[in-house]
Amino acid sequence: MDFVFGKLINDELKLTYHRASRHGVQHLHRIAPADPTPEDNVTVRVVTSGDFRIQRLSLYYTVDGSIPLGSRGISGSAGLVEFERVRTEWDTLVWDYLCHWEAIIPAQPDQTTVNYAISAWSAQGEEIYADYPDAEDRLRHATMRFFKSLPEDSLYEPEEQGNAPLFTYHVDRQSAPNWGHDAIIYQIFLDRFHPGKGWDWLQTADLNRFCGGTLWGVRDKLDYLADLGINCLWLSPTWSSPSCHGYDVADYDSVEPRLGGDGALRAVVEGAHRRGIRVLLDLVCNHISNQHPFFLDAWSDTGSAYRDWFDFDERYNHGYRCFFNVETMPEVNLEHPAAREWMIGNAVRCLRDFDVDGFRLDYANGAGPNFWAHFRPWVKTAKEDCLLLGEIIDTPDRLRLYQGRLDGCLDFPLNDALRKTFAWKTWPETRFTSFVKDHARYFDGDFVMPSFLDSHDMDRFSFVANNDVDPLKRAVAAQMRLPNPPIILYGAEIGLRQAESTRDKTLDVSRVPMVWDDGQDQDLLAYYRERIQDRKSRRS
Repeated sequence: MDFVFGKLINDELKLTYHRASRHGVQHLHRIAPADPTPEDNVTVRVVTSGDFRIQRLSLYYTVDGSIPLGSRGISGSAGLVEFERVRTEWDTLVWDYLCHWEAIIPAQPDQTTVNYAISAWSAQGEEIYADYPDAEDRLRHATMRFFKSLPEDSLYEPEEQGNAPLFTYHVDRQSAPNWGHDAIIYQIFLDRFHPGKGWDWLQTADLNRFCGGTLWGVRDKLDYLADLGINCLWLSPTWSSPSCHGYDVADYDSVEPRLGGDGALRAVVEGAHRRGIRVLLDLVCNHISNQHPFFLDAWSDTGSAYRDWFDFDERYNHGYRCFFNVETMPEVNLEHPAAREWMIGNAVRCLRDFDVDGFRLDYANGAGPNFWAHFRPWVKTAKEDCLLLGEIIDTPDRLRLYQGRLDGCLDFPLNDALRKTFAWKTWPETRFTSFVKDHARYFDGDFVMPSFLDSHDMDRFSFVANNDVDPLKRAVAAQMRLPNPPIILYGAEIGLRQAESTRDKTLDVSRVPMVWDDGQDQDLLAYYRERIQDRKSRRS
């Protein structure tokens, strides 16, 4: 399995994940249907393990935006429904009986936001809430131990439960835009694509430093992209940031001057639209830069208005919760209403000010299903046909939780299957074909799940395939035949190569500068154009 599946990279971590998600009282946002309309009663599902010996579960819900309050089957101002035990099963990996429970929230009017909480208690009176213990927190701990961010002998101890966790879904008739299903997406890592305006690269030897790609460079190469046959661009983060990658945003109110500023982004969008090309921006909601003024204010002043926007605690290595223990990327507490509204406002403003066509949403599972249940209705109001694609590196059952909360997500399980079949060559093509059929049946047809062979966060396909063009061509042919919208990582079409593995170095080694001279593989480029045109012809 590729390194990108960090928290599921070996059998021990997979087993930890399985057990953690079945221990205690686990809801994990599981509802049916996943995308409720006004006609739908909503079935809420919970699994409990035998060590808690749950006797009864209750659900408390509100539809006016307030927090549902309730305890031991007694509700305050919230609606109340009781769970029924629907079945008991044995789980050998947990080595225990698991009880499955269901409750039904009645159908609600269009554009209703439903908040709910779940409490469970035993015959002895002990009350716990879903989701306790926190399965994601336990897996995060195990993953950090595996990657040596924590000592190997450090023990996981769940936090004492506080208030009941809140769960949210939105009732609507929203759907993914039709154009999203027909998109052919080209991913651009801006600092490495093209300097533009006749400028030279700043440097290309040290991939941990700035190389000099800009938005002007994208503007200057729009004809090349249109000739390739793509109809959608995915641009790496454009907001002001101190890093080469831009995933640590220091200011959401301006485009990074190094990339060309606001004017350059407008030029890209206007030029792309004239050529029939949509533009997606990479939006980071889960975390920001530790140089962002809001974080600096909260860090320096315990009385700051932004203090509750972050999770400060001495148990964290850096004194605050951050993205995979990276000090420069503090996580934003998106359960805080003001923080949530601010972050959503950043997206809405970008849609209105720059006329972009949607977002690729970085580390969407970090923000969580609740956040996206609020996010999607707001941004769809600003631009109804915008496309919202989440980056969720997880198992298919977890990806399915985001149906109705996002328009779709990048298909990491399919990426794994493509690379195992054509790059690693550990799967026969018959297994790939079977996987594709089962995978398609598992998801709602309206959920957009783009395929990709590689990305900026993993070794390039060509590197895994030992720079053999034949496996790449076979993979491209398979990708273009899939119903999924394809994503092409910049440079894949001209044989761009990396020299070292991300397993041994940093992720930057795969983010090599684009080649614009005789080093381009023209035969491969022609092959990409042909397969893209074939795809368009089949779908017309």
